[in-house]
Amino acid sequence: MRRSTLVLDRLAALVAGVVLLGLGAALVAWPTGWLADQWPGTPDRISTGSADDVVTASWWPLASGAAGVLAVVLAAWWLLAHLPRRGVGALLLSGSDRSGRLVLSPAGPADTAASVFAETPGVRSARGHVVHERGATVVDLTATLEPHADLTDVVTASDAVAADLRTVLGRDDVTTRINLTVAGHRRSLPRVH
Repeated sequence: MRRSTLVLDRLAALVAGVVLLGLGAALVAWPTGWLADQWPGTPDRISTGSADDVVTASWWPLASGAAGVLAVVLAAWWLLAHLPRRGVGALLLSGSDRSGRLVLSPAGPADTAASVFAETPGVRSARGHVVHERGATVVDLTATLEPHADLTDVVTASDAVAADLRTVLGRDDVTTRINLTVAGHRRSLPRVH
């Protein structure tokens, strides 16, 4: 979620909380007479006569329809603003200055790292993607290992792939996470004679 959406959420919650708190306090204070003591203009009864006049006015259907459309648009925007956005756009590389910006789409290096990692003996397949998670950019590699894979070789290869990614991206704030799973059934591997 973007920071602007988070700020708007907190502001809306604050306003709604203050309004509900004030309304609740007024509803408690009104029957006791405390509200009338503080504000002498407080009525003893609430009349809905003026509301009936507004609802029966000729402009009411158009105004309520416009308010309904506005509410639907705001609700749709609110829901879309809260969809998780974990994907990462172009990364700004070191060397960028006033004369120009160096940017890199991280999807290419993530796919290449997955392909290189998949060539490790005992790794059946690997795939990679880049996500934005908890304020950090993470290259997420997921690999499926053969049941007989040598974990020492896999760990060595994963460390090498992570180091290569750090070098290619040229950013220390990008981390690499490698998820390893073991294949559930043994697939026959090609034999070399």
